Amino acid sequence: MKKFDPSAAIHDSLVFGEFGDVNPSITDSSTFTFLSTNKMEEVFEHEIEGCFLYSRHWNPINKYLSDTLARFENTESAQVTASGMGAINCAVMQLCDSGDEIVSSHTIYGGTYALFKNFLPKFNIKVNFVDITNLEQVKNAMTDKTKVVYCETISNPLLEIADIPSLSKIAKSKGAKLVVDNTFAPMIVTPKRLGADVVIHSMTKYINGTSDCVAGCICSTREFISQLNDVNSGASMLLGTVLDSHRAASILKNMHTLHIRMEKHGENAMYIAKEFTKLGLKTYYPGLKTHKGYKLLNSMMNDGFGYSGMIAVDVGNEKKANKLMEMMQQEQVGYLAVSLGYFKTLFSAPSHSTSSEIPEAEQKKIGLGKGLVRFSIGLDNDIEESFNRIKKCMKKLKIV
Repeated sequence: MKKFDPSAAIHDSLVFGEFGDVNPSITDSSTFTFLSTNKMEEVFEHEIEGCFLYSRHWNPINKYLSDTLARFENTESAQVTASGMGAINCAVMQLCDSGDEIVSSHTIYGGTYALFKNFLPKFNIKVNFVDITNLEQVKNAMTDKTKVVYCETISNPLLEIADIPSLSKIAKSKGAKLVVDNTFAPMIVTPKRLGADVVIHSMTKYINGTSDCVAGCICSTREFISQLNDVNSGASMLLGTVLDSHRAASILKNMHTLHIRMEKHGENAMYIAKEFTKLGLKTYYPGLKTHKGYKLLNSMMNDGFGYSGMIAVDVGNEKKANKLMEMMQQEQVGYLAVSLGYFKTLFSAPSHSTSSEIPEAEQKKIGLGKGLVRFSIGLDNDIEESFNRIKKCMKKLKIV
């Protein structure tokens, strides 16, 4: 497969004319005018390039961001949404009808798990949870009613690696679509090139990178994005998950530094992961050769962007995990906070935060212990000093 550079795709932007602004202007309007009733009627019935009707459908800056995301993920088209969960909701509700089924990884973001486990059954959509790394288990869960196979490229929070090419073949064998949440691996993996049909991001995280907004996106074929925006049956149109135009403009500007940020996040995370391993800690990081998904990730990844800034480490029990995080915040390692992709290091205990929606019995089944601490490693200039502060806290607690 020809090498793909997502950073070059982002920078492959339109060139403006004389005195054109280097950043696209924000269209601060909810609705747009027409010179004739015929043109308004035409736009209602068909998407016309360059014509805008109402900002719940499209506006210029949202369209510009969407086009950039499509180039970035190597898809034909894209749609921006008001949150990552909005993106997931729209995608699966568009793909599934009452009576349909989804085969999903059981190690996914807690909000996604709650949507699949507790909310979709209200619409008679059944979700079968499996170990996504066990391809036989995935095959056995597939039925004639399966419309979606769902996974995360790098799973939250255990950092398992999904075999996207193999999952794509399994999905296609049953006429299903492979939907991949690529939030943990922007730049690192381009799922569409590996067989994914729909790629989702919580842009709240790495893509935006400044923890100042909530946003999501769906990248797919032009046909699917048009279906999402159909005025009569489109999930995006009818669920109203529109992204504010000012936020769209802010995210678009931040995307131009994403390649630099991802490389630095990965470089710092690799250093911390190796040092944790030297201390004898049970460390989850796909950049370590001991990680069971290391070879698989290397076979799928783009060059030059590292292995993500996400690390998980098991410190033994909930009490130690909680105390460690409080101490690390006091030592200015970073912040005790959920989310990820910020320029400061963030840490949380997934079992009672970002994965708290997953029942305790299921957490045990998938290997999510109460002593697990998830790190989103920041852009620290002196990562050795940051590690020494972490080690100081761990020594006080007799973790190492």
